[in-house]
Amino acid sequence: MSGNAGLVDDASERKIGGESQTVVSPLSESELVVDPPPDGGYGWVCVASVFIVNGFTWGVTASYGIYLAYYLSANIYPDASSIDFAFIGSLNFSMAMLVAPVVTILARKFGTQTPMLIGALLLGAGYISASFARRVWQLHLSQGMLVGFGVGFVSIPSIAILSQWFEKKRSLASGIGSAGSGIGGLIFSFATQAMIQNISLTWSLRITGIIASIMNVIAALMIRNRNKAIKPPQRGFDTKLLRRYDVFLLLSWAFISMLGYITILFSLSDFARSIGLSAGKAAAVSAFLNLGTAFGRPLVGVASDYFGRMETAGVLTLVCGIMCFAVWLPATSYGVTILFVVISGAFFGVFWMTIGPICVEVAGLVELASLLSLSWMSIVLPTTFAEVIALELRRPRSGHDYLYPQVFAGSAYVVASGCMYELRRFKQKQKWREDGM
Repeated sequence: MSGNAGLVDDASERKIGGESQTVVSPLSESELVVDPPPDGGYGWVCVASVFIVNGFTWGVTASYGIYLAYYLSANIYPDASSIDFAFIGSLNFSMAMLVAPVVTILARKFGTQTPMLIGALLLGAGYISASFARRVWQLHLSQGMLVGFGVGFVSIPSIAILSQWFEKKRSLASGIGSAGSGIGGLIFSFATQAMIQNISLTWSLRITGIIASIMNVIAALMIRNRNKAIKPPQRGFDTKLLRRYDVFLLLSWAFISMLGYITILFSLSDFARSIGLSAGKAAAVSAFLNLGTAFGRPLVGVASDYFGRMETAGVLTLVCGIMCFAVWLPATSYGVTILFVVISGAFFGVFWMTIGPICVEVAGLVELASLLSLSWMSIVLPTTFAEVIALELRRPRSGHDYLYPQVFAGSAYVVASGCMYELRRFKQKQKWREDGM
């Protein structure tokens, strides 16, 4: 096969650009035959860049649980309810996902780095402006929406990059890159609590914004794509993909599992306080969750490359649901809570570890950016309302405040695992049908 791009379809000979090329169908009808990913080289620099991006976008926003617990207990904004504060963290995720089509189109027109640099500035501006907020609606606009826009502009263009550089080690590279969110979350969980206690809430927000902005600028300058070789269409909203059953299953898995993910991520600090733990131990709970994330995600990447991406995603999604029922629900002590967060921390963000490689298996490398854009859009609603639902389900002063949120999170993961198993069954049946032709 020559290095020139050709259409991938059923095996046949076609004339493309005046040359006769063999056409095969390993992934999708729209896939282009390109030079294979190098599985290394500058790709490892891109892994480091994505690691930094995840650490200083998702890792930083993961520490919102510390801010949430502080807002709920300090009564800084008397006019605000617990739902108002829940929306702030939710907006970090939902606004990041909502801008996905726009960011995808900007990345197609101006390259990967331009939207990332814009995002770094938006992210810093969001945290710094939040330090001047005096009303809760101002927090919604700054620490909620503006931070969310910044996260989206930085992270969305970077997520497809590693799949362009790796094939055999694709999930390992994605696991290492996504582990950055665990390291960032670990650092900022302890740092945020310490800064709030020893400096002030105001300066905690400002320092976070300045550091996050600088580090994301560095990451943006390091990253490189392989779009010239792959020539992805990078559609912001591909309706043709939406009509496919396998895409529907993938988006359903994303939507439902994110209900559980957001509930766990933002509820743990306040849950820790609800069972009588101190503010310091509540911050440690959030930190240990991120520690599990940091160590677990590369291991999940190795397992995914070895056992299969869909198989691993399905099993780990189910494990997350079981952990909610078996360990988190009966937890009433610091030790059991730490056990839950360390183990579940390695798995509960399975969506972020596997979404890129699974999108490649579903739609092919060329359509990766387009399917990722749809994936981000599919999780706007759950990331917006999951923590709001969880706080509404709480039963304060009942002796088991988080019973219903725990059941809600566990059920979401169990149902989501069913979607992934059905996707795996469908793709296997599709492959057998193609092999038999």
